[in-house]
Amino acid sequence: MSKKSIVLLSGGIDSTTTLYWAKHKGYSCFALIFDYHQKHKKEIKAAKKIASLSDTPFKIVKINLPQEGSSLLDENLEIPRKESRGIPSTYVPARNIIFLSMATSFAEVLNCKFIFFGANIIDYSGYPDCRPSFIKAFQRAINIGTKRGLKEKFVIKAPLLMMRKSEIIKLGSKLGVPFKYTWSCYRGEKKPCLICPSCRIRLKGFEEAGIKDPLLD
Repeated sequence: MSKKSIVLLSGGIDSTTTLYWAKHKGYSCFALIFDYHQKHKKEIKAAKKIASLSDTPFKIVKINLPQEGSSLLDENLEIPRKESRGIPSTYVPARNIIFLSMATSFAEVLNCKFIFFGANIIDYSGYPDCRPSFIKAFQRAINIGTKRGLKEKFVIKAPLLMMRKSEIIKLGSKLGVPFKYTWSCYRGEKKPCLICPSCRIRLKGFEEAGIKDPLLD
């Protein structure tokens, strides 16, 4: 069975660990890195570095998303300093639907059966497009609505979906994930801000895993 796959790579802990997990399991990976006009390019640089270190071919896909409505894109909205109830302001409307659609297009052209997605439902930020029900529904949709899907089914794999951040970090450590090159902070400063929700989740994860975050050295 062919194990050719597309991996969504953002440069964060989850997507990087997903990439390393897939390669460890013998999948042949092609990474997609998205430039959707984020407020900073740190995560794109991180993803490129990680793809290079892991000897993974990649493509940077540039897309234009609405700049309004998400604090990750809208210059008029501040990045939150603490977790919020419900769906946070960092939610980018339909982002994962668009990313997975692009991944499906590349997978069909490159003859890839598998699409790897670093979604996580346990220590996640309340995004509706990270839920198991969404992934299941999207997989069904692409297998109905694509030429390849009608013949040989696509499989969306989210191996970290039900893991806590500390468990992901422990797994990544075993797989040799270069954590010092990953980027989680919603801000693009020289160093992580350590106060945004994503930084807080990362800090807690490393603390619970009993591993020192090399990015903080």
